[in-house]
Amino acid sequence: MTARTESAVRLVILLAIGTMAGAAAFTHVHDLSVAHGQPHWIGWANAVAVELMAIYLGLELRARRRAGRPVGLVGSLLVAFALLSLAAQVAGAEPSVWGWIVAAVPSLAFLALVKVVLSNAPVTAPAVEPHQPIAHRTEQPGPAPDVEPVRVTEPAAPAVPVPPAVPAPAVVLPPRAVQPNRPHVVGIIR
Repeated sequence: MTARTESAVRLVILLAIGTMAGAAAFTHVHDLSVAHGQPHWIGWANAVAVELMAIYLGLELRARRRAGRPVGLVGSLLVAFALLSLAAQVAGAEPSVWGWIVAAVPSLAFLALVKVVLSNAPVTAPAVEPHQPIAHRTEQPGPAPDVEPVRVTEPAAPAVPVPPAVPAPAVVLPPRAVQPNRPHVVGIIR
């Protein structure tokens, strides 16, 4: 099988699973909303909000990781919406272990599909680093050459004295006293 054929088969499988699992998950959330007194259009709005929010949060999480930004809130919201979707699936199930497992399959498949698709990052070639100098040498350094020490001489004093840049104040004023019965508020005149 060629790479192109394999990609086409993967796309068809992805679309089939996404369509069926998404439809089942949307329907479960819609039916649960309607069963608890919401009009039909609000049931569909709830389904869209719950299911698509999980997809959006997965995309946002991926973008934040690439940018090096914090992902705590987005990750927490993703878990919350995934659990909300899963709870909607299980709430309408037959009250048995197998009933709950079978009811959870669409939501889990939909979330797994989103995770697999979003974690499939394109492969990029590593950045070419410029030539870095070697941090250590393997050669032993030779003896240091005889060097005559340099004599440091004191600079000559300037011929004309330089006046100080800021003159000292002639009189130092005491700090302003605040009356004890009156609060000190800066910028407001009382």
